Amino acid sequence: MKYMALIYTAPTLTPPMGDSMNQAYFALNQKMKAAGVMVGGDALHPAATATSVRLRSGKVETMDGPFAETREHLGGYYILDCADLDQALHWAAQIPGAAYGTVEVLPLVVFG
Repeated sequence: MKYMALIYTAPTLTPPMGDSMNQAYFALNQKMKAAGVMVGGDALHPAATATSVRLRSGKVETMDGPFAETREHLGGYYILDCADLDQALHWAAQIPGAAYGTVEVLPLVVFG
């Protein structure tokens, strides 16, 4: 089963993305790849760089910035291929951002 681990951090509490943080993510990536659970993942630019799109009455509307005001911003994600939720939570707990924010784990709906 596939899961998405969404990594949220408060902008004011965001840890410095220096060498030690990058090394922690790199090490986790290597562990997850070796275990065969990492499907993919990436960091995201700050929420202020987002553009929201919606369709209303047949007209496309775009808005700069995030869609919703929240205390925490989505900073990155992983897609994990795990046997069950317990295994997905095991890996999510090792994501370095969990020490500074929240990692939300959701099962993916796979069509077809």
